[in-house]
Amino acid sequence: MIRTRRIYEAPAADDGYRILVDRLWSRGLRKENARVDLWLKEVAPSNELRKWLHGGQGSWEEFAQRYKAELSEKEDLLKQLKALETEHGTITLLFAKKDERQNNAVALKTILENF
Repeated sequence: MIRTRRIYEAPAADDGYRILVDRLWSRGLRKENARVDLWLKEVAPSNELRKWLHGGQGSWEEFAQRYKAELSEKEDLLKQLKALETEHGTITLLFAKKDERQNNAVALKTILENF
């Protein structure tokens, strides 16, 4: 099972293995309070794609397609995440963005579910 959660939310008992999938560490959050099992910043969107999305230059759908294209060159990371899901039963992809429906963790979850 793959879940998503804002890193600023308190960890839940059913989070399983918690993976931060943002390129940058979340502002105002101390690492020792975050309960992050793995920070996999390499799986985050490129800086160019992240800035493109935050600049409002395109649609969410286009972002998801571009992110998927970027990840097609990082298949080893997708395999690593799927292995962690198998090993732990549940992984939670952590993100900082306030929008809980349109963020890189949600896009990554969809990509992993179809991988």
